[in-house]
Amino acid sequence: MPPRLTPAQRRARVLDNETHLAKKRRARKIDKVLGETYPYVVAELDFENPFELLVATVLSAQTTDVKVNEVTPVLFGAYPDAFALAGAPAAAVQEIVRPTGFYKTKAANIQELSRRLVTEQDGEVPDDLDYLVTLPGVGRKTAFVVLGNAFDRPGLTVDTHFGRLARRFAWTDQEDPVKVEAEVGELFEKRDYTMLSHHLIFHGRRICHAKKPACGACPVAQWCPSFGEGETDPEAAEALLKYELAPGREELHRLMVQGYTRRQLRALGYPLGP
Repeated sequence: MPPRLTPAQRRARVLDNETHLAKKRRARKIDKVLGETYPYVVAELDFENPFELLVATVLSAQTTDVKVNEVTPVLFGAYPDAFALAGAPAAAVQEIVRPTGFYKTKAANIQELSRRLVTEQDGEVPDDLDYLVTLPGVGRKTAFVVLGNAFDRPGLTVDTHFGRLARRFAWTDQEDPVKVEAEVGELFEKRDYTMLSHHLIFHGRRICHAKKPACGACPVAQWCPSFGEGETDPEAAEALLKYELAPGREELHRLMVQGYTRRQLRALGYPLGP
């Protein structure tokens, strides 16, 4: 009996032998099932307009969306637009964003990008990738979050979750986000990029964790060459689930499937964190 392959060996075999068409079909099947698993998928940063989303995404670097969502109501309550934030006292902005970490740099970035928007765009966030990536604290990932969710312009948001899952699914073996974006982008229609990004990020936060993925509770396990990298026992895997899939949060999950918004769920007292 031949030795059983490790997940890393299976990924390597798939990368070496799977045709582009087969990979495309498998990738789209995974995305379809993830879409059915998370029918309520949305950007997990709360926002009312492109400016709020831009600032929130800059603040989300190296912290959680849950923490940013706790901070932004205070920030936008005091400084609701680029004009107000640009002219705000630096110390006051720093104190508000302090819980997100690296608060001095983040405060400086969101104030400087606000000044740029005021002087160059009359305070509005443009629907322009080339311009957005010139703003302080804004890279391609942040720009695509804004373009996809505020302007309905498709783009791949290659964050740590997206990159990890793309490699586990053997869609790519690249580590560089731009190369991941290019290789994964060839497998999907451009119109699907934004939702694909949401699906992978949701799945990475809830089931396909970095250190111990819940393989035994994964809805796409049969198409994943990395199955077995984490916990394969169904009961033990279920205990690893997070957010609305975590044990004991069945009612929260039911309400999310029914279409309750994050704001409504918070008002009802439901925790939305891991």
